[in-house]
This record gives sequence, C-alpha cells and structure tokens, in this order.
Amino acid sequence: MTATGALPWLFFLHLLLLGRAAAGVETEADYVNLDFFQETFPAGAKAEVDAGEYLDEFEGEAIFQVDWARKTVSWRLPDFPRFAGFEAAGALGSLSVVKNNLEVLMKLSNRTRAQNAAPSVKVYPKYPVETGDPNALICFVDHFSPPVLNVTWLKNGQMVSKGVEETAILPRADHAFRKFSYLPFVPEEGDFYTCRVEHRGLPEPLTVIWSPEESTPDPDTAENVLCGLGLAFGILGIIVGTILFLKATRMTDHNSRNGRSGGL
Repeated sequence: MTATGALPWLFFLHLLLLGRAAAGVETEADYVNLDFFQETFPAGAKAEVDAGEYLDEFEGEAIFQVDWARKTVSWRLPDFPRFAGFEAAGALGSLSVVKNNLEVLMKLSNRTRAQNAAPSVKVYPKYPVETGDPNALICFVDHFSPPVLNVTWLKNGQMVSKGVEETAILPRADHAFRKFSYLPFVPEEGDFYTCRVEHRGLPEPLTVIWSPEESTPDPDTAENVLCGLGLAFGILGIIVGTILFLKATRMTDHNSRNGRSGGL
C-alpha cells in the first residue's frame, strides 16, 4: 500500500505500510518504510541544504535511518547490524526519486507552501531523580510537520552536546511526526536544563526548562504527608476498635440474656 500526502512545495512524503489489516479502513502496520524529502532547512541559514531521510520502523520502533546529507546507515540499536545489513545506496536511490517527485509537485502547485504544524515539547527524567545519581533527560517533540527540526540542550544557560543522542524523526498515524532527544546528566541542586526546539512552524525557538527540584518532593511536604497518613490510620484504628468493642458488648449482652432464659 502506498500513500502520498498532498503536501506540495515544502516536502514530499512516501509511506509504505506492510502488515495486518484491522477492521474497517484502519491499518495496523507491523513494518513501516518512510521516505521524505524537504527542499531546504532551515530557511535563511548561511548554508541551506536539502534534507531527506529514509527510515525503517517495526512495531513502532525505529530500526535504522539513512540521512541524505550524511549518506550513511545509522542503526537505532547496536545489536541490529549483527544479524541484518542494509546498503545506503538503495535508500539514496529511493530518496532521489522522492526528491524528483517533490520538484514536480512544486511546479504543479505553483510553489504553494504547505501549512506548518508547530511542535509540542515535553521534558522529563528517564528515572526517578536522586541528587548525585546519574540519570537522563528526555525531550519529547511531538505533532510537528514538516519533518525536520533542530533540538538543542542547555545547562544553566550554556549549550551542551556531550553524550546527547537523538532518535530519527518518527511518523505518526495522523501524518505528523515526533522525535526524542536524550541528555545524560547528574542531578544537582540549583542546576536547570533547557530543551530548545527550532521548527518552521514556530515564530521563535520553543524552550522548555526543567530542574531537579521539579522531581524532588519538599521535605516539609513529605513530613506532612507522613503525619497525615499516621493520623488517618490512627483515627481509622479508633473507629474500627470502637465498632469491634460495641459488637463484642452486644454479643455478651445477648449471650447473657439467652443464658438467663434457659435457666428459667
């Protein structure tokens, strides 16, 4: 099955779904091959370059990608190349076709731009945060189109790139895109981190700030919670004890009356 989005001028998308068909018109795909090509990004930069990507995905997880600029195969997990292989030349040939189709669409549409969909951005830690324990921050960029954007990390206002990893741009069922960026870090009090996203749909870069304090409960709050729980359990114990005492008293009175009746 081949689907071509009506997205003139800005980028051309070729999506191949191979898998099992669900009820109705929906398709639940086991394997997805995504080819997209965009004329230039970012617009107005000193060195504007063509942007294209070939992506293979299985059960929602990226397997590998081939970037038009780098012209190399990038595997999502290091174990994949041990039992599989792929030549970048095949992907680059496919992207050349998509690039040609983009140029045709641009001419047919009289260079009409497609609408931009601005991304949403969330930042959260990979593991529960403990001061001094190594962790990783995740910047999740979602619901954007066209499928090219820049993600930058800052620590205390200074740009950082050491250890940063990113996924390929991943397709969504609604024809938008998503992407993850990972920053390894060691939580320390007073530090703050920023994920900055640049995209055509944004009038200016979108920044989301995160600090370890956001994931560390206030000690006073924690004590109050524990005290509240202790008080609640204490009250509950009193209520349950009172009910059991009343039931025991009633049973004793009842047994006493039955005993007197039997003696008469």
